[in-house]
Amino acid sequence: MQVNLGKALFILALWTLCSPVWSTEGKQKLQIGVKKRVENCSLKSRKGDVLHMHYTGKLEDGTEFDSSLTRNEPFIFTLGTGKVIKGWDQGLLGMCEGEKRKLVIPPELAYGDRGVPPKISGGATIIFEVELLQIEREQEL
Repeated sequence: MQVNLGKALFILALWTLCSPVWSTEGKQKLQIGVKKRVENCSLKSRKGDVLHMHYTGKLEDGTEFDSSLTRNEPFIFTLGTGKVIKGWDQGLLGMCEGEKRKLVIPPELAYGDRGVPPKISGGATIIFEVELLQIEREQEL
């Protein structure tokens, strides 16, 4: 069997370029941007920590749908236990107290095709600006 080397290289190049598109078609990744870093961070958030957060949630067009700041009350939850959307469970790992992040969360890691009517439509990508105020961690034995 004789193979044309040029043709084989072309097919390999085409497959390399197209396969990531084919394998992730319709899926977007979580985007994490650090807006404020903390120097000398000795404690980073991890699964099982209780986090005290301030946040503002917006749609891609900039419409705000929720904010802990307007209530002047932090949101408190346990990280990595499914109490919040997957985008938060993933996007808040490794944060330091005082750090601020911007999370761009695709629907697959947020509210999916159903959304949260009437504020968040199905299939919506949502954006959160978050600040980690405090980490509570159980003492390790």
